Amino acid sequence: MVHEARRRGRPREYDPELALAQATDAFWRAGFAATSLDELSAATGMHRPSLYAAFGDKRALHLKTLERYRRETWGRIVGQLEAEVPLVEALSRVFAEGLAVYLSGQEGPRGCFIVGTALPEALTDEEVRAAIAEGLAELDGAFEARFRAARQAGEIGSDADPVSLARMAAAILHTLSIRARAGDRKEVLAQTAAAGVQLLSGARTPVSR
Repeated sequence: MVHEARRRGRPREYDPELALAQATDAFWRAGFAATSLDELSAATGMHRPSLYAAFGDKRALHLKTLERYRRETWGRIVGQLEAEVPLVEALSRVFAEGLAVYLSGQEGPRGCFIVGTALPEALTDEEVRAAIAEGLAELDGAFEARFRAARQAGEIGSDADPVSLARMAAAILHTLSIRARAGDRKEVLAQTAAAGVQLLSGARTPVSR
C-alpha cells in the first residue's frame, strides 16, 4: 500500500522541449495576453502546479518560448546563409525558409512568433524588449557576415555597406512575416522575396563605417 501511494504521488514525467513547443503553439495562436494558463495547461497536458514548477509563471514561460524560437527557428532560417552557394541563392533560401515558417499554422498563416507575441509586450516589459533586441542583433550579425563575405568575393560592389544591407535583409524578413499574417497570398509573398533578393544582391550603397 505504501509503495502504491508513492507511485501514485510521483510527479508526471514530461518532455521539456515538447512542452515548450506546445506552449509556443498556444502563444502563437492568440498572443501572450490572450493566452490563459488553462489554455497553456491544456496545450502542454500539464497541470498548473507542474507548469509553474517546470517553467515558472506565464511570463517566464513566454520568455522561454521566445528563446526557443530564436534558437531553433531563427537559427534554421539564418543557417541558410552558411551554405557555400552564391549570395543570390543564399538569400533566396533564407526568405523561402522564412516563408515556410510564416505561412505555417493549422488555422492560417502565423507570421513570426516574436513579431506576433513579443512586440506587444515590449513596450512595458524590459526583459522582453531586451530579448527582442538581442535576437535582432543576432539576425543582423548573420546577414552582415554574409554580405561581408559577398563583398570580399566580388559578388557585390566594393562600396556596398554590409551593415545597411543586413538591416534591409532583416527588414524584408519582418515584412514577409507581417504580410503573411495579414493574408497576402503565397505567390505575392514569393514575388516580394524575389524582389528583395534582386535589390540586395545588386545594391550599391555608400560605406557608412
